[in-house]
Amino acid sequence: MKIIARDIPPRAVWALEQAGVHPLLARLYAARGVQTKDELDDALARLLPPSDLRGIREAAALLADAIAADKRMIIVADYDCDGATACAVGVRGLRMLGAKHVDYLVPDRVVDGYGLTPPISRRVAERNADLLITVDNGIASVDGVAEAKRLGLSVLVTDHHLPGPTLPDADAIVNPNQPGCGFESKSAAGVGVMFYVLMALRTELRARGVFDKANQPKLEPLLPLVALGTVADVVRLDNNNRRLVAQGLKRIRAGYMQPGIEALFKAAGRKAEDATTFDFGFALGPRINAAGRLDDMKLGIECLLTDDPMKAAELASQLDSINRERRELEGGMREQAMLMAETLFDESEEPPPAISVFDPDFHEGVVGIVASRLKDKLHRPTFVFAASSAPGKEHELKGSGRSIPGFHLRDALDLVAKRHPGVLLKFGGHAMAAGCTVTEEFFDVFEQGFAQVAQEWLDAATLTRKLETDGPLAPEYCRAELVDVLHREVWGQGFAPPTFSEEVEIVSQRLVGEGKNHLSIKLLHQGQPVDAIWFSHTEPLPARATLAFRLDVNEWRGERKVQFLVEGWQD
Repeated sequence: MKIIARDIPPRAVWALEQAGVHPLLARLYAARGVQTKDELDDALARLLPPSDLRGIREAAALLADAIAADKRMIIVADYDCDGATACAVGVRGLRMLGAKHVDYLVPDRVVDGYGLTPPISRRVAERNADLLITVDNGIASVDGVAEAKRLGLSVLVTDHHLPGPTLPDADAIVNPNQPGCGFESKSAAGVGVMFYVLMALRTELRARGVFDKANQPKLEPLLPLVALGTVADVVRLDNNNRRLVAQGLKRIRAGYMQPGIEALFKAAGRKAEDATTFDFGFALGPRINAAGRLDDMKLGIECLLTDDPMKAAELASQLDSINRERRELEGGMREQAMLMAETLFDESEEPPPAISVFDPDFHEGVVGIVASRLKDKLHRPTFVFAASSAPGKEHELKGSGRSIPGFHLRDALDLVAKRHPGVLLKFGGHAMAAGCTVTEEFFDVFEQGFAQVAQEWLDAATLTRKLETDGPLAPEYCRAELVDVLHREVWGQGFAPPTFSEEVEIVSQRLVGEGKNHLSIKLLHQGQPVDAIWFSHTEPLPARATLAFRLDVNEWRGERKVQFLVEGWQD
């Protein structure tokens, strides 16, 4: 591993300090591209205007007309946390703004696959809907939208994914990534796009005299859901996304949130009054996602929709149980997948440039997580496959891939498809994550073809794991109260949480945990004793080592002490 310190522009640090920002925060912000304190203003008034989104006026008019005509609307959601929160925001928001007949439908991961397919459009029509609304999907659903239109439905597509060569023929499309859209925040999550549609709809209804500014419904209560979905979908936290997340966190910490979110905090053993982006990404998000992976995402959506605290607690408990099952399943699959990957190279060798593994016992709902774990461990583009459990498709393998910086996964699949026609039944995705389907008989062809592309595209520099840090930590900042301040900031994808690095002296180290798979360390940091832990790491460290670490606070018998969470080391 190569540890690299981020560039810290001194002028930006100075400007932020002069504006009253704490010196440590000024350094961290400057290293992440912040130049003025004005950029840190998270007020709602600073949000980008909805009018910048292409198609949003048409969407607002379509929804306002449907509300006025008392039409039936059905939201078609995706089965991840972004899709679930976007669905909950859509249902709640439309009802708040006067819609009387709003329902939703969420596809089954195994049977339906991703997106608005023609069979799903037919199911929507069978429920006597007039208007079909997609959230977090639909931009690539050309056939599904065409079927909905053929059946007489109006269609509104709200999405944030990259479009294909042809846009669906919907009545309105709102997607910051569609051609010709000038909306600055291309990283908006699906839930953020739906929230913006509701803001535009409220403006349209106000213009029609349905209500005025004084008595219009408040959409701010939806922000906890927007914040959760935005962080859980790991979209880049640009200024606009950071404002949405910050506003959601403020409301949660003040005790204003949906009963389902409050119940999920309790089920996860976290304190809502101390909510952080880490809670969204590692506690609440996985519990919502587990429903879509192993069960039915309706559980997650109903948890976010209910206003009954008792029902919310019951559903959150179910989601917690499913997540425990997911963790157990993932643990077994991860071990098996790692063993299979390790057979591809000798212990003395570097791993091959790409990894592809398949086992008949793998569960298709968890392959993405396992691929991510293998990618993290081996630092190689990785695909994990499972046999499809959809009726009549048992001969198909569904693969989920994760990549490393410098290797565009979707483009790699495109090249494999061109070189080996007929091997990939379908594929799609982005630079860092993608999915594909192959028949079992062609798995070996895919494995070799994917490895060949990686061999051609990856060089030694790209294959070397790099860890960006914020450099040394001054000893005066090693205080529990300052760690609390850091934790309350909005960190995430594209705005990385603070990670420091410097040489320390290792005083003692031992393995801890139920499986003895965590390294507990006592060290001297600039002469001061500090406890540290390196999760899921068992190899001992030398007497002196350059560590990369995040900051945490360990509470024991009322005493709060700073603890280092080790991320990696460089000899």
